[in-house]
This record gives sequence, structure tokens and C-alpha cells, in this order.
Amino acid sequence: MARPKKETELKHTHRIYLRLTDTEYEIVSNNAKSANLPLAEYARKQLMNKKVIVKYELVADLPELKKLIAEFGKIGSNLNQIARHFNTGGIHSQEIRKAINEGIADIYEMKYEVMKLAGDFTTAAKDYLK
Repeated sequence: MARPKKETELKHTHRIYLRLTDTEYEIVSNNAKSANLPLAEYARKQLMNKKVIVKYELVADLPELKKLIAEFGKIGSNLNQIARHFNTGGIHSQEIRKAINEGIADIYEMKYEVMKLAGDFTTAAKDYLK
């Protein structure tokens, strides 16, 4: 089956020819790629003052971050086991209370580690963008 035709008001029939230097073209092209848009659509939105959302994907391959993610998984598993215990009518005991408090303490400790890593990463990113 053929693709449906666009309505005549929606067709882009007029052309504008524009000359750019290599540097200007590279900047516009990279911005269009960052916005995940074709070059023509990006330029059209810029000309019409429409909002262009540029999405950046930051990849941080830090061993500390991988360790924290693994720890979050373990803590999440422990919390699920505790919740299952209580939801199935489990009895409250000192041992369970101690496990809950340890889990909460681990979460807070990891929160501060993540904040520290994020602060270091943010500082490095700001330095890079200067």
C-alpha cells in the first residue's frame, strides 16, 4: 500500500538556498544530530522560532558508579524480601527491625557517595564546556 499523500497546505513547496562556511555547517549539522532531527527540519524550526529540544546522552563508565548500582540492587532485593515477609503476615522481630535499619543506613551512605560522584562529574562537565 502506498504512503498517503500530504494535504497541500502541509507540503513544503518553497525553497530557501543558504550558504554556510564549513564551520557554520558543522555547527548546524551537529545541533541537528543532537536534537535528533533531519537538517532541514532543524533549520525550519530555528527559522520559525520554534523550540528545539537538544538531548544529550552522557555515558560515565566509572567503576565506583558500577559498584553503587550493584549495591542498590542488593539493597532493593533485601527490601523486597522484608516487604514480602510483612505482606505475608510475618512477625515483627528485633532481627527484622535491625535489618531494616541497616538497609536504611546503607541507602543514606550510598546517597552521599552518589552525590559526591555527581558533584565531581558536574564539576568536570562544567570545566569541559568552558
